[in-house]
Amino acid sequence: MKLLFVHQNFPGQYRHLAAHYAAQKGNLVVGIGEKANVLRQGRIPGVQLLGYTRTERQHEDRFSAPALKAIERGKQVAGGALQLKRQGFYPDVIFAHIGWGEALFLKDVFPKARVLLYCEFFYRARGGDMGFDPEFPASAEKILRLRVMNAPLLMSLDASDWGMAPTRWQQRQFSPGHAARMSVIHDGIDTDLVVPSKEVSKDELVTYVARNLEPYRGFHIFMRAIPEIQKRRPNAKIVIVGGDEVSYSPRLPPGETYRQRMLREMDGRIDLSRVQFTGKIPYPQYLALLRKSSAHVYLTYPFVLSWSLLEAMAAGCLVVGSRTPPVEEAIRDGENGLLVDFFSPEAIAARVDEAIRMDSTLMRQRARATVIERYDLKRVCLPAQLGLVSRLLKNQRPDAGAAADVQHLAGDEAVLPVGEEQHRARHVGGLA
Repeated sequence: MKLLFVHQNFPGQYRHLAAHYAAQKGNLVVGIGEKANVLRQGRIPGVQLLGYTRTERQHEDRFSAPALKAIERGKQVAGGALQLKRQGFYPDVIFAHIGWGEALFLKDVFPKARVLLYCEFFYRARGGDMGFDPEFPASAEKILRLRVMNAPLLMSLDASDWGMAPTRWQQRQFSPGHAARMSVIHDGIDTDLVVPSKEVSKDELVTYVARNLEPYRGFHIFMRAIPEIQKRRPNAKIVIVGGDEVSYSPRLPPGETYRQRMLREMDGRIDLSRVQFTGKIPYPQYLALLRKSSAHVYLTYPFVLSWSLLEAMAAGCLVVGSRTPPVEEAIRDGENGLLVDFFSPEAIAARVDEAIRMDSTLMRQRARATVIERYDLKRVCLPAQLGLVSRLLKNQRPDAGAAADVQHLAGDEAVLPVGEEQHRARHVGGLA
């Protein structure tokens, strides 16, 4: 097969799927991403990696800017796709993330290809992230602007054959008509790699992890919970992992970070000798930290579910998670984790105290079992993704939303261990 993966931060959610197809003899796998990003990510053996340079243009009308930027990016990707076409590359399947506009014109360039979108999120004025946190209220203009932000997503959906959403809640953010054309299949967690420690740590360690320390992941609320956590657990050490950039939350003035802001607010109330900010750390170090955790705090707005939650559960952590819809899809309170009001620092501290005091062996085992049963990469998610592709190529309509029944999509294609029998694809010219 000839397969094209498009993601501005390639490989993004396609790391395992692209590696699997590239490892099989005879497949020609091409990845397209933003040049500055893909150079940082490193190469996947067997994948011919192409990059485009994003045009930086200032738009006078901020209201319409999201749609205009998406169209510009889509045109750049389409130009690269046309280069591939002139070189004789006609993909059987195109995998593209719905965001950023990259998928807008791919169906026009390759009308016979099956376009499978990764449907991560759809913006809503109510019931999602917008307006969830009263500390950061949404302006009337921002609410109206959501429709402009959704316009490129709707255009991409119209020019696709099917969609894949990682969780049921994320699927439900789309309108019923579009959600009916999506399968719910998670990216997958490698539970052979993410495993609990064989040794029981005697230290009291409270962990918090986010890509960046910001309100969307409850950083401000967790910081306000630290004084009470330290009061209840005077011997506990708190380790906070994450960068100082802003991924999703309201932008701050130049030079200011949410970490600085919260440290100013909590000045004199937190014993910083028992708190460690690590910044972003290498993946093996991150896993080692999870394995030592006595209580792992995961907070999020109603938004995209983080890989880190499921990785923490697979590592055998006892998670204290926010009682928000994405988290409730994975954690059942008192069975495989503990849920708490997102906005209550006092309740968070109390549940952290409870997590450390209790015999959590069974709850930790159930947390890992949940990930193995529903989110395991090699035995559940990757077979389901491959089966979905197989059915699309056979013009068979997949069943939408069958998260609990994804294994029936596996089809006839055998799953090889990711990374084995890597074969370098034939050369395909690069993009400008």
